[in-house]
Amino acid sequence: MVDIDTDSRAFLPALDVQDQPLAHALQIDGRAPFSRIAEVLGVSDQTVARRYTRLRTTSTLRVVGLTDPLRVGDTWFVRVRCTPDAAGSVGEALARHPDTSWVKLTSGGTEIICNVRTHEPGHPGESDALLLQKLPRTPRVVDVSAHSLLHVFFGRKRSAAGKSGPLTPEQVAALTPADAPACRPDEPAAPYPLDARDHRLLAVLAQDGRAPLGELAAATGWSQTTVRRRLAELRAAGVLYFDLDYHPRILQHGFRATLWLQVEPARLDAVGRALAEHPEVPFAAATTGTTNLFASISTQSAGSFYRYLTGPVASLPGVQHASTAPTHRILKGPGPRWPQAGAAAKS
Repeated sequence: MVDIDTDSRAFLPALDVQDQPLAHALQIDGRAPFSRIAEVLGVSDQTVARRYTRLRTTSTLRVVGLTDPLRVGDTWFVRVRCTPDAAGSVGEALARHPDTSWVKLTSGGTEIICNVRTHEPGHPGESDALLLQKLPRTPRVVDVSAHSLLHVFFGRKRSAAGKSGPLTPEQVAALTPADAPACRPDEPAAPYPLDARDHRLLAVLAQDGRAPLGELAAATGWSQTTVRRRLAELRAAGVLYFDLDYHPRILQHGFRATLWLQVEPARLDAVGRALAEHPEVPFAAATTGTTNLFASISTQSAGSFYRYLTGPVASLPGVQHASTAPTHRILKGPGPRWPQAGAAAKS
C-alpha cells in the first residue's frame, strides 16, 4: 500500500491536548462512568467531570445515543444542487429537519450533501416526503439525487479516533463496554423491532447520550433496572451506539471532502475494506447508484488531500471513476442540530 503522509491525518477535531484523551475515552464508551474514565486516564473523577461539563456547556462536544441505520430504518445519501444564492437557506432547512444528519455545504456552496433517514425499513414516512416530494419542488433547487445506504465499511461506532487517538491499546481495552456487539460491525443483520417505549428511550439519548437512568425511566415508564437492562440489550444487539457530536465550528478545522467512487462490482467489497483502513477516512459505505462507494475524507490541508487522492486512492484496484466535493461548511453532525449551529459555524 502507498505510504500516507503523517501530516494528512486529521483525526480528532481541534481540541486542547488535555481534552483529547477524554474525547477518545467517550468515543469508546459514551456512558462510561466518570470514575472509570478517571481511573484509566490517571486523573481524578472531578477533573473528568469538570472537563466534560466545560466541553458540553461551551457547545464543543456532546455524547449522543444513535441507532444503526441498517437495523431500524433506511438511510439515503442525498445530493442537492442549488443556485448559489439558495444553498445556504435550503441547507439550513434540511439541518432543522429531525430526520437529517451530516448536512454539509460543498462544492463552494453550490451543493448540499446530507443523510436522510426513514423511521422503519420499507415504510414511507415524512422522510420520504422530504426526500421525494419537497426537495425537487423547492425554488432554485437545480437537481436532487438520492443513494440508498447498502453497507457500512467504517463508521457508526467505529470512529476515526480509534485509528489515531491518544489512548493506548490497554486503555482502549479497559474502556470497551462489556455489552459491546458480539457480531462484527460489518456483518449484515436483520431489522430490529422497537416499540413505543424504545423510541422514547432513544429520543432522550439522541439529545443526551449520558442522560441519567432516572430521566430515562421517567421518559419510558420503566424502572431504572429495566432501563439499564434494555440499554444493555440494545447495545449488545448492535442497535444502539454512542457517538461524539462536535459542534460544527469545531469541525471546520482542517480540510474535509466527500469522495464518490465508481468501483467494479467484483472489487467493491475489497475497495471498501481498504478505504476503512485509511486514517483519512472517518466513514465509508457502499451505496446504490453509478458511484457505488461513498466516503468522507478528513485531512490537514488541500495539499494533503491531493496526496491522498493521487496516492492511496489512485492505487486501489477496480476504481473506474472518482468524484470529489470539498466541504464548504458543516451545518449539522450526527446528532440533533446544535442551537444556532449555522451562525456558529461561520465564526
